[in-house]
This record gives sequence, structure tokens and C-alpha cells, in this order.
Amino acid sequence: MNWSSGKDACMALYKLQNENTFSIEKLVSTINTATNRVSMHGLRNELLIEQAKEIDLPFQLILLNGNVSMQHYNKVMEDAVGKLKNENFTHSIFGDIFLEDLKKYREEQLEKIGLKAVFPLWKIDTEQLLSEFISAGFKAVVVCINATKLDKSFCGRLIDKSFLQDLPKHVDPCGENGEFHTFVFDGPIFKNAVQFKKGEIVEKSYKPAGKDKDNCFSDDEKSWDTQFYYCDLIPG
Repeated sequence: MNWSSGKDACMALYKLQNENTFSIEKLVSTINTATNRVSMHGLRNELLIEQAKEIDLPFQLILLNGNVSMQHYNKVMEDAVGKLKNENFTHSIFGDIFLEDLKKYREEQLEKIGLKAVFPLWKIDTEQLLSEFISAGFKAVVVCINATKLDKSFCGRLIDKSFLQDLPKHVDPCGENGEFHTFVFDGPIFKNAVQFKKGEIVEKSYKPAGKDKDNCFSDDEKSWDTQFYYCDLIPG
């Protein structure tokens, strides 16, 4: 299970465990070693480990050194997933919902190694999905927002019915276009709630990591949204 610490991965795991179609044997997450936090979500490593402990599944970290290029990312992931295949893993599960290019990328990369990608939430209506997440009793906090898509006030909010009602119409209810990211700290698959305190909200900007032979960024990289707000969560 490709584990981001957020709601989509959590719902994918919950759905598969209820259906009993796969034996979920391990959560796998990527960590930025420069910050010791979850890539994109900005979540402290300590909370990620505590989350996996309360979900009660084996847990593995894949280490990424800072703002890596896609080439380096692909190499690190290929090596890590190759080792998982050697441990007799056969499928890799994702919480993606409707991004066709991302789904195709994951499938193609895994096919090279000999694993099959699984997307339990694929094409489910995202407003329906978030409503089900809330109704099931999951609890999550928004840890990161794209500053070009959402107001700073959404950072640090709990995911509840009022959050869904307050989202602007141009924002996907599950943040599937990268509008926001979450940390799930309690719910039906947890033994106990993960304890934390809300810290400060900080603004950060990023530059693309990869350049071509002429020292230029690609069109895709130049179009990246690079300004984000993060709500720091402190263990305990």
C-alpha cells in the first residue's frame, strides 16, 4: 500500500480491507531526508511512524534526498519496488481517483518491474468519497494547501462537513488536483488516535529539480504550482 498518510490512501486501504480481496501486508511511504518529513505533505516522520503503529501494519520508508529530479526519483523507486517484488509482493495499491496521466505512469513503471497497480478509488465521485470518509468516522487535519488554489485559513482545519461546504467550487472535494493534503489521525482502522498538537503555519516555495541539457526547465516543470502553506503537527 503506497501510504501518503492522507485520506485517499486511508480510504483505499479501508475499502480493500472491507472487501477482503487483497491481503495488505505493508505500508510504504517516501520521506524527504533533508527535512525528515513526508514528501509533499510536510508531515513529521515521527507522526507517520505512530500512524502506521496504530493501523497495525508493517511499515517501510523509502528515502529521498531533498528536491530530487524525476530521473533520480524513478531510480530510487525502481530499486525499492524491485526489492519488494523479491519479497513476493505482487500488487502495488494507490489512492488515486481520476488523474489519468498519473495512473498510466504508475502502471508503466510497475510493469517494468513485474508488479500490477491497483486503484480501489478509481472514478468514484470525490464529493461522495469525502462524505463517506467523514461518515465512516475518520478524522483528518489539512496539513498542506496549494496557496494558488486555497486561502491560508484552510490550512490546519479538520476534515468535516463544514470543510466540504466551505470549499470553493473550483477545488476538488478530495484535493485530487493537489489543492490540499491531509493527515489522518483516527478512524475505524486505527487502534487508537494518533496524538499531536498543532504548530505554526508556514509558507514555502519550491523550484523544479530537473533541467534539460540546455539548463532549462521543461514546460511541465515551469507550470508547477510552487507556493504552499504547511501546518506543522507536533507529536504528543
